Amino acid sequence: DVGVVSNIISGADVEPNASVLEIGCGDGFLTNAILSEKSERLWGFEIDDEWAEHIRKTISDKRFTLFEKDILEFDFSRLEQHSPWVLLANLPYHITFPILFMIQQFRHLFSHGVIMVQEEVAQKLVKTKGRGYGFNSLFFQRYFDLKLLEKISPEAFRPKPKVFSRLLFFSPKSKVAKIADEQEFWRFIKVCFQFPRRTLKNNLLQTHYDSSKIDDKILSLRSQQLSVEDFISLWNLIK
Repeated sequence: DVGVVSNIISGADVEPNASVLEIGCGDGFLTNAILSEKSERLWGFEIDDEWAEHIRKTISDKRFTLFEKDILEFDFSRLEQHSPWVLLANLPYHITFPILFMIQQFRHLFSHGVIMVQEEVAQKLVKTKGRGYGFNSLFFQRYFDLKLLEKISPEAFRPKPKVFSRLLFFSPKSKVAKIADEQEFWRFIKVCFQFPRRTLKNNLLQTHYDSSKIDDKILSLRSQQLSVEDFISLWNLIK
């Protein structure tokens, strides 16, 4: 649906001097739409040989550079020279989270972006409590401002997928407060959400974490009832 492509472009509000990154050019539908704007450069990634060959034959814009490789194997330090980048992408759904974790790692290179993800994934990313809220919600909300944009029906695609999709706007937060021993903190969060329907006490029971300093009322709650601030407070008690 050409309207969806227009919404990706308008949602990102790409400025004339912008550097744009696209993951998964496919047949060039979004690629050509990006190039119709006045961005300074567009780097596109396409791992499929046939689609890459199609792109090479059909797009000759001097602002466009095609990388025929897996984005997860790309040296992101190469983006430094032309940063910050705007990311526009219809992400391959089976590797959405590996790509998002890669973007998080190099978030200083991006100003913002609009990505298309599976509807279920988008909802999990913006959840603040309750069902679907978990490690990924906490992790990505800590580093990014996220906003749900258009919900997209399977009818917008050919061939039609079996799921609804969603446009998601993101921008890296300019300031992120430090957490003591942050890597270990996120391991702790994974343990807390290992069995979402269990209480915090039961999730911590067979671990090396000493929960004796945590109030029983808190231990009786499920992790899906706690905010990131709650978890940081718990972490400061037990680390």
